Amino acid sequence: MKRGWQAKKLSALYQIGSSKRVLKSQWKTEGVPFYRGREITRLAADGFVDNELFVSEEHFTELSKEYGVPKAGDIVITAIGTIGNTHVVRDSDRFYFKDASVLWMKRTAEVSSEFINLWLKSPLFFDQLDRGNGATVDTLTIQKLQGVEIDFPPLPEQQRIVGILDEAFEGLATAKANAETNLHNARALFESHLQFVFTQRGEGWEQHPLVSVCALFVDSAHRTPKYQDEGIPALRPRDVVNGKLNLEGALRVSEEEYAVQSKRHKPSQGDIVYSRELSYGWAALLPKVPRVCLSQGMCLFRPSSKLDAAFLLYVLNGSIGREQATRAAVGASHPHINLSDIKAYVIPVAPLGTQRQIVQQLNALSAETQRLAALYQRKLAVLEALKKSLLHQAFAGQL
Repeated sequence: MKRGWQAKKLSALYQIGSSKRVLKSQWKTEGVPFYRGREITRLAADGFVDNELFVSEEHFTELSKEYGVPKAGDIVITAIGTIGNTHVVRDSDRFYFKDASVLWMKRTAEVSSEFINLWLKSPLFFDQLDRGNGATVDTLTIQKLQGVEIDFPPLPEQQRIVGILDEAFEGLATAKANAETNLHNARALFESHLQFVFTQRGEGWEQHPLVSVCALFVDSAHRTPKYQDEGIPALRPRDVVNGKLNLEGALRVSEEEYAVQSKRHKPSQGDIVYSRELSYGWAALLPKVPRVCLSQGMCLFRPSSKLDAAFLLYVLNGSIGREQATRAAVGASHPHINLSDIKAYVIPVAPLGTQRQIVQQLNALSAETQRLAALYQRKLAVLEALKKSLLHQAFAGQL
């Protein structure tokens, strides 16, 4: 520990607890804001929140008199699910919060809550929480938070460190926003070009129902297969997202189950699988290996000789296909698309040679977009690593 610094448990610096329980029947649509973990998370990230829950002015006054309410310099921290999102209460803040979901740190010592707040965002805090558990903690108890130990310098040094970090993080936030904007723009440029290609059609283009340009169109077996740890991947909607086939989390079935699930058709290279439930409306091309079968919520089709498979993928995963999927989806709690509606999708079809030229152009643009996206993603990762490095240096007394 650096000279002049001292180590104490958080319970020596803050009175740590939660709120008085507010029953769901006491929630209001206007009055004093009532925050859950999700609202505290928004406060931690953005400094403001458009909340939807309130308690009455009378109830807030009663809580304030009998139990106290958050005051400037206190810290609130999310305690369930995504834990550790913190907000230092400001003079302008006036709110109450949900018990257990959020913990309340009432300042009782002469420390900078801004300094403590930054420390709570550092790996030093989370390392202590996870230590001895063998897994990442997903619930933060009062006792656990009370037992966390922090090294800290005298108050003037705390304030100096806060000033340095605030200035550095402001610059990092600007750089991150720029990288995120560039990432969005790269993807938007590709989507814009994709839409242009399929709306500015030339000579020989026609429109057809999807089923009429497919040599094969089958639904999955209407049963849930028996899954096992090893075997043949059984594709579910979650395995086909953003036009990519991801088998890492795919469930597996035996040879016997594969035969039952593939009774209508054994999926093969060049077939297109399509998700029609939950994360619906995404298509992916099947490779030669491995063998797969369809689980519930999927369908499969094979383009006819007049349609290039890659061309059809761009149509289905672009705005034309996605908009039709959105319009066709039914069911609020379990969204899905009926097979008959998928068959009726209207597909723009160019002459086969034109299709292949378009695919070549879009493949090149897609590769460049992915290159730029990877570049900006790496920049975001570097910025996040720099932020963690600055926090580590600050709380090791190296700033």
